[in-house]
Amino acid sequence: QLQLVESGGGLVQAGGSLRLSCAASGHTFSSLAMGWFRQAPGKEREFVAAISGSGGQTYYADSVKGRVTISRDNAKNTMYLQMNKLKPDDTAVYYCAADRRSDTLYSDYDRREAFDSWGQGTQVTVSS
Repeated sequence: QLQLVESGGGLVQAGGSLRLSCAASGHTFSSLAMGWFRQAPGKEREFVAAISGSGGQTYYADSVKGRVTISRDNAKNTMYLQMNKLKPDDTAVYYCAADRRSDTLYSDYDRREAFDSWGQGTQVTVSS
């Protein structure tokens, strides 16, 4: 059974950087399309970034484009989210997601329904 475990969250000042990691087990990692979502208090969970199984496709939310890089190391069964120039609005719980059905991202890559497995989340807090 696929398990996803996020790490790397924490408290950082505005303008700072963090790198989140998502370690996967129980499934062939390279066969998973994956993504990052986030949920701030009182708000809906929203798309941040997504990456295909090979890493050849990547997509970003407009709100993070240019500040965030999604990547993966299939040899280490780990996906990353490098976040730079963090803003207080980036404060949220960040969730790792995976699609066991496909290694390819389709037009619904920014929707929660595109992913069928989720981690427990890691808190990111950006102070002003």
